[in-house]
Amino acid sequence: MQIVLIIIGVLSVIAVLIYNSLIGKKNQVENIFAGVDAVLKKRFDLIPNLVASVSQYMEHEKSTLEKVTELRASAMKPGISDEQKIALDAKLTSALGAINIAMEAYPDLKANENVMHLQRSLNEIEEQISAARRAYNQAVTDLNNAIEMFPTNLIAGLMNLQRKAVFEITTTERQNVDVGALFNK
Repeated sequence: MQIVLIIIGVLSVIAVLIYNSLIGKKNQVENIFAGVDAVLKKRFDLIPNLVASVSQYMEHEKSTLEKVTELRASAMKPGISDEQKIALDAKLTSALGAINIAMEAYPDLKANENVMHLQRSLNEIEEQISAARRAYNQAVTDLNNAIEMFPTNLIAGLMNLQRKAVFEITTTERQNVDVGALFNK
């Protein structure tokens, strides 16, 4: 009888440790995502300045500017899911890249001090976003591993924990940059 009580006690302690570990991992993912969200908000706040600064020069890139503005508005809506934020971030990153490439075609725009400062600010925020994404992806990987690996998967199933999505780059961002084409413009 004593052995059974000891076994039940040990299993109970193990279950509590696994439960607490899973809660810690889940909370870490949520905390890091909040950090990503804060940096994305900084980026969203800079976008109106970017659009205002470049719109007069880039009239024929108007559709790109409108797309950036539309994506920003979508991302700022309350109640969107983390997965939707991740998808919008990927689209917005791509659209901002298109603006940066288009800006290279406008020497007057490149020489404008306000635009240069804004571009430096955006580059700094993009670096912060990149670092935050890496931290988030690591925390998500740790949580997903715990959700799928034995024996933590048993308790994760009881807790209804689901896998989280990681930030991934878009297909266009995976392509090699054609440096020759950049210099031949």
